[in-house]
Amino acid sequence: MALPISKKYRPMEALPASELPTGDNWQYEPKWDGFRCLAFQNGKNVSLLSKSGKLLTRYFPEVVAALLKLPAKKFVLDGEIVIPLQDSLSFDHLLMRIHPATSRILKLSKETPALFLVFDLLVTESGKSLVMLTLSERREQLEAFARKHFKRDKTLRLSPATTDLRMARKWFRMNVALDGVIAKQRDLPYQTGNRDGMQKIKRQRTADCVVGGFRYLEKKRLVGSLLLGLYNDQGELDHVGFSSSISNKERPALTKKLRKLIGGPGFTGKAPGGPSRWSTKRSTEWESLRPQLVAEIQFDHFTGGRFRHGTKFLRWRPDKAPRECTFEQVERESRSALRLL
Repeated sequence: MALPISKKYRPMEALPASELPTGDNWQYEPKWDGFRCLAFQNGKNVSLLSKSGKLLTRYFPEVVAALLKLPAKKFVLDGEIVIPLQDSLSFDHLLMRIHPATSRILKLSKETPALFLVFDLLVTESGKSLVMLTLSERREQLEAFARKHFKRDKTLRLSPATTDLRMARKWFRMNVALDGVIAKQRDLPYQTGNRDGMQKIKRQRTADCVVGGFRYLEKKRLVGSLLLGLYNDQGELDHVGFSSSISNKERPALTKKLRKLIGGPGFTGKAPGGPSRWSTKRSTEWESLRPQLVAEIQFDHFTGGRFRHGTKFLRWRPDKAPRECTFEQVERESRSALRLL
């Protein structure tokens, strides 16, 4: 019998928020710094899918092996793939897994093995879909599933959850491993394609942006700044700011990478502005790119449809689809900015 949920099923996502929501109807979970993943198992077939629907299966053979060892042979799990390193989690080591060589992936899987931290059960081992049940009901069944199966392999772990606001605040203040806290409404079914029932509260304000173009340095043919874009409600890519926090060591390789994408449409909505009294001819010139690269950036303020001041480049997000980079990420942050004063 086929699984009731197809591999095109989109995971539930979260809206950004500036503070933890309060009330009896909220469940709090750690926000792990990893790759969001839906794990599908049907007999001897296992598929790991990213949030954007890309296959992750070949990159994490140790997770696949752990799932295949389970007595249960038919289920769908929602969770996060992470790589622990000392007392923290290493996103850089996750990025290293996205490699074309199988031998390299196998080597890394032994040197820095990944964990699959599970926080939801969408299909039971009997093949029954749970997506219409409330989070409280699904959590109860997930905990029973974990007690029965997860002790066999430490690669699979149950991600903790609490309704205690004090514990959630403690998690938020932690300096290691966690990227923040996730809050979910306990009385709602699984909200695929809908962000209303789930919030993410990060310690730093970040956004995933499409790199729609770049500018060269003033006197060198090396990348000087990345031009950042977000998709608007009309599906157009608007220019929203830039990031120039690129080390001199990284510039040659990054320039080579960007040049391969030159010639794309760049920004199809609002484009980078023209000259000003402070700019030179070279500083107003920019190269348009195919919208394929997604960068996670840190910012202080977002007003008037753009980041004010420069932003800090944090990392590349190959697991993120460019079309997912919308203004929705920053709208709530903009409305809540005064709370930070």
